[in-house]
Amino acid sequence: MAMSAREIEELIRAALPDASITIEDLAGDGDHYAAHVVSSAFVGKSRVQQHQIVYDALRGRMGGQLHALALQTSAPSST
Repeated sequence: MAMSAREIEELIRAALPDASITIEDLAGDGDHYAAHVVSSAFVGKSRVQQHQIVYDALRGRMGGQLHALALQTSAPSST
């Protein structure tokens, strides 16, 4: 069963309420997405730690309901 972009965004937002989230369905099949997530929760975290926070927010759906997620994460710029 595929996930919608909205479901992915809701799960991430529940874990990272301040996040700016952009989700794109790469193949139009509900299985292959790209996500860009910017959150203050990522300040001082390595890229691996940032990605782990997002994967944890998806509550085990990676590899099941969600086949592939190309992930870009960052902390807000301080400009």
